[in-house]
Amino acid sequence: MGAMRLEKLSFLLPALLLIFIMVIYPILATILLSFNIDIVVGAEVSDKPPSLENYFKAFSSRELLNWKGVETGTFPMGALIHNALWVAIHLPITTILGLLLAVLLQNVKGASIIRSLIFLGMVVPMIVGGLLIAFSFDKDIGIVNFLLNTLGLKMFVKTWTTYPDTALFALILGSVWLWTGFSVVTYSAGLASIPKEIIEAALIDGAKFRTILFKIIIPLLKPVTVAVVAMTIIWDLKIFDIVYVATRGGPGGASMVLSILMWDYFARVTDYTMSATIATILTFIILPVAIIWVKLVMKGR
Repeated sequence: MGAMRLEKLSFLLPALLLIFIMVIYPILATILLSFNIDIVVGAEVSDKPPSLENYFKAFSSRELLNWKGVETGTFPMGALIHNALWVAIHLPITTILGLLLAVLLQNVKGASIIRSLIFLGMVVPMIVGGLLIAFSFDKDIGIVNFLLNTLGLKMFVKTWTTYPDTALFALILGSVWLWTGFSVVTYSAGLASIPKEIIEAALIDGAKFRTILFKIIIPLLKPVTVAVVAMTIIWDLKIFDIVYVATRGGPGGASMVLSILMWDYFARVTDYTMSATIATILTFIILPVAIIWVKLVMKGR
């Protein structure tokens, strides 16, 4: 028995070693660096004593949390609030839209083609997606402003990504297409697992679409919804590519998010301890979401 366990362990060791080198060690090194503890041999990033100084500095900075902007309702409000707004707006839109499209396309001819077009947003590289968003909201060539002009709403026509009051919202709305495909495909797979007899019986009993949706489909798709919500929140919190390409967090920090702020500290300011601090804050925001999702999945909810 001992030899068999040793043999099994020998098979796991390469994978465990890889996980430690590529995942565990970088996470620990980043967290410790945020406390001015450098375990990277020869890096000599900071000679300060271990402390919470970086966290006090981060939460008192205008880039992370701008209380004046929050109080007045003007941008920038700080990366933390911007990420929260991204979740608050993007999550319900993509989740509800994904569910409705999946249900409506269930028995439609050519539904697979429509799903493919919707899912195209997931296939497009996020860097390209950022460029598409920037072009879509451009005053002269953007499709959004073309539609506004067509509808007679010329007062709203402008390059949305260059104004502090609209830059973040333009990115959020633009990212809806990039992520809705995930919701549609996931919900479509979930709908395929629901026995048709249940819905057919409800139709025979005279149930309306609204009743079937809220009393049968949504309750049975609860595990799918948990997965969609968790993955969407994680995606929203770690959003980087499209913001970097479209606005780089501007104008004036109006579309700054945590991942861009982390990158700025690392690449532009070259303050590695502050970069590690923002990365740690982002990790501890995402971690509870991931843990709750895993627990719910393990319980089969």
